[in-house]
Amino acid sequence: MGRVVTQTRLKKILAELRQKRKKVVFTNGCFDLLHVGHVKYLAKAKRMGDVLVVGLNSDSSVRRLKGKERPILAQKDRGEILAALESVDYVTIFKEDTPIKLIGLVRPDILVKGADYGADNIVGGDFVRSYGCKVSTIPLVKGKSTKNIIASVIRRYGK
Repeated sequence: MGRVVTQTRLKKILAELRQKRKKVVFTNGCFDLLHVGHVKYLAKAKRMGDVLVVGLNSDSSVRRLKGKERPILAQKDRGEILAALESVDYVTIFKEDTPIKLIGLVRPDILVKGADYGADNIVGGDFVRSYGCKVSTIPLVKGKSTKNIIASVIRRYGK
C-alpha cells in the first residue's frame, strides 16, 4: 500500500501506531516545487519522533492561498514526490485553507512548522498544547523557497 493515503485510511494507521506507542509528528504545507529547504525541514521534523505525517494542501487550497497560477505541480504529483522522501511516512491531502480539521484527526505528539511562523501563531498549536503535546518550529534554509525558484526561472527563461 502506498504512503499517500486518504484521511480515513490515515486514521486507521494512526490507531495502530498509537497501540505501538509511536510518537507522531505532523507538519503541513503546499510543497509546490520541492526544494532542498523542504527536504532538510522534513528530515529534521522526522527526527523529532517515530512517524512523520505530512498534510498536503489540495490544488484548490493552494490556489486560494498562493494565487491562480499556483500550484505549479498537481497535488497527485506533489504527494508522490513527498512520499518518496525517506523522512516522510505518510502524506494525506486536505482541501481546507488551514489544517485545523486534519490536526484534530491526527492528534500529533508534535506539531511542526517552519520558523517563519511564530510558535504562538501556528494553526492548531493551542489544540495540540491542550492535550499536553508539543508545538515546535524548524529554522528555514536561507534563500531556498519555491518563490525564489519561480523568480529564477522567469528571469532566465521569460514568462
